[in-house]
Amino acid sequence: MVNITPEAEKFIDELMEKNGKVGSGIRIYLSGYACSGPQFGMSFQQGAGEGETTDNSSQSFEIYYDSETGEALKDCVIEFVDDPNFGTGLSISNPNFSGCSSCGGGCH
Repeated sequence: MVNITPEAEKFIDELMEKNGKVGSGIRIYLSGYACSGPQFGMSFQQGAGEGETTDNSSQSFEIYYDSETGEALKDCVIEFVDDPNFGTGLSISNPNFSGCSSCGGGCH
């Protein structure tokens, strides 16, 4: 089950409305790994694809992901961020992951 904050859910709802995607779901996919852990991408999608899990963590849309992405999402939180240095948008982070030794654990 995906952990999504109410602020992130509201942000996604507003994106769907602005983009004419009301009624769609969000597909989360694993796009690779970095020193800060797994990296994810998101896209709008109508219904689960073959082999994808349908997650009903959100009250207003479904979330879809494959088994590999589901494993990487374990313990992760989808949050809305509004940071003057990094911009406004969504962040998927794992509070249990502190980075790797090759970059001093200081990755964010």
